[in-house]
Amino acid sequence: MVEATTSERHGEGLPRTLCCRELQLQEFPDKYVIRSLDPDAPDHAFSVGRSDGHLQPHSGDLGSETPFKVATIYGVAGVIRLLAGTYVLVITARKEVGTYLGYSIYRVKSMRFLSCNEALRHSTSQEKKDEAYFMSLLRTVESTPGLYYSYERDITLNLQRACKLDEVRVHKPLWKQGDPRFVWNRNLLEELIEIKLDAFIIPLIQGSFQMVQFTLKKSPVKITLISRRCNRRLGTRMWRRGANLDGDTANFIETEQLVEFEGLKSSFLQIRGSIPLLWEQIVDLSYKPQLNIINHEEMPKVVERHFHDLLQRYGETVAIDLTDKHGDEGELSRAFAAEMEKLPHVRYVSFDFHHICGKGNFDDLRLLYNQIKENVEKQGYFLVNAEGEILSEQNGIMRVNCIDCLDRTNVTQSYLARKSLNSQLQCMGAFSSSECISMYDDIYDMFKILWAEHGDEISLEYAGTHALKGDLVRYGKQTLAGLIKDGMSALSRYYLNNFQDGIRQDAMDLISGRYSVSRNSPSPFQLNAFESLSPDTTHSTSFLL
Repeated sequence: MVEATTSERHGEGLPRTLCCRELQLQEFPDKYVIRSLDPDAPDHAFSVGRSDGHLQPHSGDLGSETPFKVATIYGVAGVIRLLAGTYVLVITARKEVGTYLGYSIYRVKSMRFLSCNEALRHSTSQEKKDEAYFMSLLRTVESTPGLYYSYERDITLNLQRACKLDEVRVHKPLWKQGDPRFVWNRNLLEELIEIKLDAFIIPLIQGSFQMVQFTLKKSPVKITLISRRCNRRLGTRMWRRGANLDGDTANFIETEQLVEFEGLKSSFLQIRGSIPLLWEQIVDLSYKPQLNIINHEEMPKVVERHFHDLLQRYGETVAIDLTDKHGDEGELSRAFAAEMEKLPHVRYVSFDFHHICGKGNFDDLRLLYNQIKENVEKQGYFLVNAEGEILSEQNGIMRVNCIDCLDRTNVTQSYLARKSLNSQLQCMGAFSSSECISMYDDIYDMFKILWAEHGDEISLEYAGTHALKGDLVRYGKQTLAGLIKDGMSALSRYYLNNFQDGIRQDAMDLISGRYSVSRNSPSPFQLNAFESLSPDTTHSTSFLL
């Protein structure tokens, strides 16, 4: 996060249902007890049996028994049941990273699964072996990057959608307010919801949260960049590509650029997501595995379902395809273009980023912008004043993709965001009609670093490394140091894709509910072919147990 001078504004909006901010974890021989330390909710508590994982709400005094260990935790992220035990995920460390519309935002620094698996000793040898592998996956989950949350405000909804919530919904628990697509731990919350532990239920988003502050015309300006990763097709770079039969795509992310100035708030949205065809790229130790388009009769319906969903949620959609026009990428791009011809209500724009911007000049993106300028200006952005009066709405969305939806995509989205920011600040009165952010070197540098760090965080979650082409965002051109850094990151991606990401994928499939643990099912994660196309039974093609 980049910071400059100026203070935060707090306490905006209607009163909200809060989550417990600080908790005490008490460990007993037969159970864990989690109780609130919040002054406003001192009696909130629940227990988890160590032998059977039974969850029990409590209020008031829990008796005179003394725990043998006590620790402070900062939230409960969910519960998962495996073959022989129940595991409760708790937040053990956090960092406040800024505010969103006046409410504090925290990043998860560390998590821990509480094991309630004493029944494991009665399991068969195969069940013990499977449980051991599941537990290793949970340890992978504990180090999941890019998780953010608030105790006071739902952050799964962008400003435009949040401003249209009715008052009844705003007063509901946080988990009932949000967009379930962007709740990273959605599948882990079911048992907590069932026994009505609303004060303990914290919706987490995975993505990015960056913030800068500066002064214009003696008034503070705050820019917040928040990205929300969709949970419908969670995965890692080579192990989740394209779409499933429902039209949900890998690495689908909604990015919101929020600007606050003199009581005005303005939001500009963009989205990214893998090419919505059925395709794969199976790792085979080669540097660049072959892309394979799956021949399936549902292909046209998959593309149609994807864009129908976008039209319903965001309005007019412009699909910007940044892939190469030769080789495997070219074949995939042509297949995408062919399917888009069947959707006359969606504009498809092909822009060969590597060919046109191959000399490493950020400003070459003006050639793309000139093609879509009319659409960008027509779609606009959302603007609301201090009294909550909506002054303008964003009527459409730019959907950007490359192959990974990381490096080229982030460079392009940062360019579109800069164009929008100039319009937003002009409309809000911070800039005159002839001013733009590039005229203020210090502010422009903050903006570029904001987007570069955002790109790095999104890339770490999907590919395991920082973004490539970060120099184009930071400096507007490619540098020698940047080329060397990109080369090292590319080698790291190769290693992770082939030797680490399969395990990460299994972990994501487990906690997202793509694989449901059952004593009657064979040992999972032993497939070695294209993943199941069924959206509800997706497995990773990972290492054997």
